Amino acid sequence: MNNSMISAMVSMSGIQQRLDMISDNMANLDTVGYKRKEASFEDTLTRVKEQSSEFKLPGRATPSGFNLGFGAQATTATLNFSQGSIVDTGNLTDLAIEGNGLFAVQAEGGVQAYTRAGDFQLQPNPEDPETAYLVTNRGHYLLNVEGDRIEVPSGSKLQIDRDGNITAKVGNTDTAIGTIHLVSVQRPDALIQKDDNLFVLAPGSNVDDILTDIWGLPEEQQVAHIRQGALEKSNVDLTKEMADMVQVQRAYQLAARALTSSDTMMNLANNLRG
Repeated sequence: MNNSMISAMVSMSGIQQRLDMISDNMANLDTVGYKRKEASFEDTLTRVKEQSSEFKLPGRATPSGFNLGFGAQATTATLNFSQGSIVDTGNLTDLAIEGNGLFAVQAEGGVQAYTRAGDFQLQPNPEDPETAYLVTNRGHYLLNVEGDRIEVPSGSKLQIDRDGNITAKVGNTDTAIGTIHLVSVQRPDALIQKDDNLFVLAPGSNVDDILTDIWGLPEEQQVAHIRQGALEKSNVDLTKEMADMVQVQRAYQLAARALTSSDTMMNLANNLRG
């Protein structure tokens, strides 16, 4: 297998990963709080090949060497945490984050995870019909600053201020429920995106190096707040994704044509030799 075939195959593999990422972004265009994924590429085993001494003629102004590589491959996938647009819904359990923040939730198996999806719902407590839990649309429990599930009286009217303080109103009685746990992200690269629009910490990472409890900071340093009755839309720009997809498809076609041409040349060479 010659260099041109290897280069085309490596490039096609990397381009396919980029195409999969674009498809994933487009599929989540309407997912609440979804954050766009982006890829970085780098050359594979690129080096400068020196020509033989016969090419070093007197008066030659250009270098006699040339670049020799094996295509480009995807190296990292990063999350774009830019703010998505916020839409008012009027639903009291819909919460949008304005700024750099994530809700803390308890996922399946008791694992602590984080999300921007604020389309919460009330789920009845099976052990106490007088109360209900605030959960995501996938059933993951929203946590308070103490790390406990947020439990509210059934049938109550919830009031949540910009600092995440929850008040349940039943008739003329107001009851303080607690404060929603909101964290800011210091190192987005240390978060791993999971199913159900969740993020978890990378294995072996220290939570204090990656996330900061927003409500533990002075007010002037709090980088995010909560808006009740609104949802944050995905930050995917469909126009940009479509333009990127066309560009990536063209690159894939070019690499496929290079692979076909290389195969054709090898067949011609083999026939001549036979």
